[in-house]
Amino acid sequence: MGDNMSIWTLKEKQREINILDKDIFIDTLIIGGGITGLSALYFLRDLKDICLVDASIIGHGVTMNSTAKINYFQQCIYTDIVKSSSYENAVKYLYSQKDAISLIKDIIEKEGIDCDFANVPSYVFASSKDEVAYLEDEVKFLRDNHCEVIEKEVPISFDNYKSYCVNDTYIFNPIKYLNGLKNILEKKIPIYENSRIYEIERVNDKYVCFGKNFKITCNRVVLGCHYPFFLLPLLVPMKSSLEKSYMIVSRVSRDRKFTCINTDNPVYSCRFYNDGENIYQISLGRSRDLAFTKDDDYQFKRVCDIFNIKEKDIILKYSNSDIMTFDHMPYIGEINENMYIGIGYNTWGMTNGVLAGKIISDLVLGVSNEYSDVFNPKRINFSSVLKFPLYVFNNMMSYVGSKINKNKYWYSDKVKFCNIDGDDVGIYTDEEGVEHIVYNKCPHLGCSLLFNEVEKTWDCPCHSSRFDLDGKRIKGPSVGDISYKKNNSTKK
Repeated sequence: MGDNMSIWTLKEKQREINILDKDIFIDTLIIGGGITGLSALYFLRDLKDICLVDASIIGHGVTMNSTAKINYFQQCIYTDIVKSSSYENAVKYLYSQKDAISLIKDIIEKEGIDCDFANVPSYVFASSKDEVAYLEDEVKFLRDNHCEVIEKEVPISFDNYKSYCVNDTYIFNPIKYLNGLKNILEKKIPIYENSRIYEIERVNDKYVCFGKNFKITCNRVVLGCHYPFFLLPLLVPMKSSLEKSYMIVSRVSRDRKFTCINTDNPVYSCRFYNDGENIYQISLGRSRDLAFTKDDDYQFKRVCDIFNIKEKDIILKYSNSDIMTFDHMPYIGEINENMYIGIGYNTWGMTNGVLAGKIISDLVLGVSNEYSDVFNPKRINFSSVLKFPLYVFNNMMSYVGSKINKNKYWYSDKVKFCNIDGDDVGIYTDEEGVEHIVYNKCPHLGCSLLFNEVEKTWDCPCHSSRFDLDGKRIKGPSVGDISYKKNNSTKK
């Protein structure tokens, strides 16, 4: 099931899926079956005329590649929000994260979802002397707002100049959680998988959403996809950047029940997972910005070096991307009449995805929500004005950089980019001598692609669309494939 693997899908069982293959009329459509979409569907489950569609399998997008921490001690995010927005908004963000944690706990307990939910302490540590004051400012903010933060040594070997922890945080298996929600909701609500939406049109007062073999006409659309596949009305590339994370899952002998993360770049963090048979350490290293992250093999090796991971212990390697906003808070709310979105979670997708589902459901139902204003996707402040040129520059850097010198220095001789009969293509020759040929142009906004030799994917360096060896779309914002129709997958 799905297009790639993560620690959360290793034991996921094959099951029947419901694919949409006809035109339907509905009041409310949710697009995207990750943490945001399923949360919105859960909170809107009493609506009579609602359905959800997902381009792949439920949870098999960005949610699948999450480290799945349910946490409000998020590096030094409150200090950053104070600087980029206001102290009052930082307080609201803190309370929103705590409320999101309570929502997750309540859902799991009420619905009896078996998802390896566990209470663990979460540590944040300063990995250099320069970061200590930064961390102490964060701790002061949390303590001033009634959080119990303990100065305590992080129980793992790192360069650590000071560390603190909180005890009221959690971890879980997000795929088990989403499948639990799906099993509950699909008893009375249609959920369609492998049913990709390619285009949305506004026709009079309706939205018409087009798939390959179907069309959905609806009054209201909730977008629960990671990155919107359209440019207007939100102009996400001009209001955010993308960061890429690299994860290595390794088998370990002891279940060390905690999570940890350092305060600043380069970011690295870890947590542990016990699936009942084996114990795994999930180690993460995060790059600064997608525009400046190219050599995937180097980035994975850096994670191994930081955590002293031996090759023989590695089970999985995979990457993820996150939308980073100008003021470190998510974009959640209405972006057009009867069109809602939840994106920009700044790497903290579990709490913010559930939060987005609740805020959007309240907006749809006409219920007051104390966080709807602060996370309004149309908000503009001084920080957004200052960072707008940076985001434009990063997007231009990604686009231009993708067009020049396509045959990068770090590629092996199995990868090449060339022109065939007027078509710019990328070619990867696998171990059996089979050439996998794709069009070297992302259908989203036209960036040229990079080849990820570790995960064997074609990746867009502009907005993180991803395609498999033969060009089939794995994740958006692209809605199309890049399969080379003339001569794909041929024996060399």
